Amino acid sequence: MWDYSDKVKDAFLHPKNVGEIADADAVGEVGSIICGDALKLYLKIDKDSGRILDARFQTFGCASAIASSSALTELVKGRTLDEALTIGNQDIASYLGGLPDQKMHCSVMGREALEAAIAKYRGEPMLKKEEGKVVCKCFDVTEEKIRRVAMENHLTTVEEITNFTKAGGGCGECVSNIEAILQDVWSLKPVNKPSKPKKLTNLHKIALIQEIIETEIRPGLQADSGDVELIDIEGNKVIIALRGMCTGCLMADVTVNGIQAKLRELVNDDIVVEALQ
Repeated sequence: MWDYSDKVKDAFLHPKNVGEIADADAVGEVGSIICGDALKLYLKIDKDSGRILDARFQTFGCASAIASSSALTELVKGRTLDEALTIGNQDIASYLGGLPDQKMHCSVMGREALEAAIAKYRGEPMLKKEEGKVVCKCFDVTEEKIRRVAMENHLTTVEEITNFTKAGGGCGECVSNIEAILQDVWSLKPVNKPSKPKKLTNLHKIALIQEIIETEIRPGLQADSGDVELIDIEGNKVIIALRGMCTGCLMADVTVNGIQAKLRELVNDDIVVEALQ
């Protein structure tokens, strides 16, 4: 039995904005009945202000899918399209007082329906479903979606990916591929750098460490919404602080070890990296 919040129960038993808008200005449709969840979102939009006047939905799915769809329509009404696009799946879950971990994919589906509806209204290309190869054949989940959802929600385990996308929740054959994707998402980008010099003065070593962190390590982390700050250098001990999405990450130790390995490769074999807590 799922541990639903009172808000989820109420939104499921008494959902708001159910149905279609006959003259809708935009319609976003995501999911598949075959995969167990489907959502069709209708929007009525003021042409002059770009503000959403009304939002309704039709969904096929569980209690969380219905509750998430109801919450989404309440959240977007009265907002401009740009304001609506700032609503993430975590906002939908928070509006409902939280969702069971295993049902977070319902909030992701709501966010995707909103993006699809607005893109269609603006005449923009729809999200490229096939931009990445299909990783999970059971639920038709692509590598691109796994990467995007992992970065947006800071997911670091296969179980979390399954909760948010269903990928890996069927036959299980894709689990190893999901693990490889996560490792790539949260690992440092490869660095093309010449081998470390044989001899270094203390000042040269400090300058080289600073240069590598600024030009080689930080860009890779920043590309995934993370960051690192160099705090101090004491002999061969390099003290850093993880910033951005790296803060509190379950894979922080992997990141620190990656930084240490890179500095040992390019500066000195005795480098030890410590991260401030």
